[in-house]
Amino acid sequence: MPWHPSLSVGVELIDEQHKEWFARAERLFEAGKQGQAREYIGELLEFLDSYTKKHFADEEKYMRELNYPGLPEQQKAHADFIGRLAKLREDYEASAGSISVIINANQMVIDWLTKHISNLDRQIGEFVRSRK
Repeated sequence: MPWHPSLSVGVELIDEQHKEWFARAERLFEAGKQGQAREYIGELLEFLDSYTKKHFADEEKYMRELNYPGLPEQQKAHADFIGRLAKLREDYEASAGSISVIINANQMVIDWLTKHISNLDRQIGEFVRSRK
């Protein structure tokens, strides 16, 4: 699932961070193909925990600076994702890396990258362009 320009938000900071998400997701999918997803999922979850919080903080700061009207909706979506991620980590640790947790991680990353970026995040770029 490589990055594609159609997923660009049009805000360099946000796009660059999203590209890193895609690169990590691609590594997870490749690890799965090579039968190494169990080893990689722990690393991915650690990355998602730290990088996601940084990305959301950066994105929300940018939206506050713009007085972006969609900030509350974004904050709710971000909090929901962080909660889902915490649950996924708990499930992973409790299951010792079961295949169902790996599948759920794959699906969660795909859903987030495609749906959230294509819908909510793209609206940030549209708002920026409308102000120029």
